[in-house]
Amino acid sequence: MDATRAAPKAEFLAPAQREGLSQVSRFDVTVAGELNLDLILYGLPEKLVPERELLANRLALTLGSSSAIFAHNLSVLGSKVGFISRIGDDPLGQIALDRLAAGGVDVSRVRRVSGPTTTGLTVILPRADCRNILTYPGTMDEMCFEDLDLDYLADSKHFHLSSYFLHRRLRPRIPELFQKMKQKGLTTSLDTNDDPEDRWGEDLYAVLKYVDVFLANEREAKKIARADNLESAVAALSPRVPVLVVKLGAEGALARGPCGQVRCPALKVEVVDPVGAGDSFDAGFVHQYVRGAALTDCLAYGNTAGAFSTTRPGGTEAFRDRRQCQDFFNRMLEKRLP
Repeated sequence: MDATRAAPKAEFLAPAQREGLSQVSRFDVTVAGELNLDLILYGLPEKLVPERELLANRLALTLGSSSAIFAHNLSVLGSKVGFISRIGDDPLGQIALDRLAAGGVDVSRVRRVSGPTTTGLTVILPRADCRNILTYPGTMDEMCFEDLDLDYLADSKHFHLSSYFLHRRLRPRIPELFQKMKQKGLTTSLDTNDDPEDRWGEDLYAVLKYVDVFLANEREAKKIARADNLESAVAALSPRVPVLVVKLGAEGALARGPCGQVRCPALKVEVVDPVGAGDSFDAGFVHQYVRGAALTDCLAYGNTAGAFSTTRPGGTEAFRDRRQCQDFFNRMLEKRLP
């Protein structure tokens, strides 16, 4: 891909306008992943003292989970997105489903299951320099290969999966899933996100054989590569995939592909909440990648999506205002034009 082409102008399409985007495939991107809400509590003390009633000064209940944030924001950017997940027959699952559908994502293959296991929930406690993330996995822990409609997922140009280490029942067959998508002619991407067990299993390498774009933040890249520094991690991981992307927070992001390595600086914005910024970056990057854009453009779009996400609480709230979203993208991307 050309690494010098100017950044494209953002053109966000309503769902009814997207029919012409995929002349062969039904979707631009399909996603299999978790679907739940995020409960974000702000202003709690740095130390959580046992047996004390500790007061937050603000809360937000937003669409959560890396897969759903990615799919929602990718859809708002103008891609036609199909989504498969497993939720419980409970109010939290319905709210999450409604929020995802409101973003224009096709949710017809989301499976609702009755029983003792309910839809998952993540509680996020933002701090000055870090955050605590407390997750009840719920139905995401139970989603299995049999929940997936492979023909539905393959009716697309591109397949994406997030939260590799959370999909405990699906995980043994994730390499098979990616292999089948590749056999159907799709390009693929993977963002592992965090490993709650901090083991970063080497079974991941069996999946990377079928991954076109591997997305990680700096910490994740070093953990997966068993490396002490970024340079060593990039050197270890880049031979395993056609495109390696590492998100560097305030330092922007880098990508290494067939034509070499490129970097793109972060945008300076007033940050309200960093929750979901990495998943939003993925959405921006993949939105351009499936259109054949240069790596520099993919990075710029990813950085713009990540920065915009931080201007509102949660990972999708900023993207729910489509007009403001389009204005922000066009204003930021125009700064890159010569």
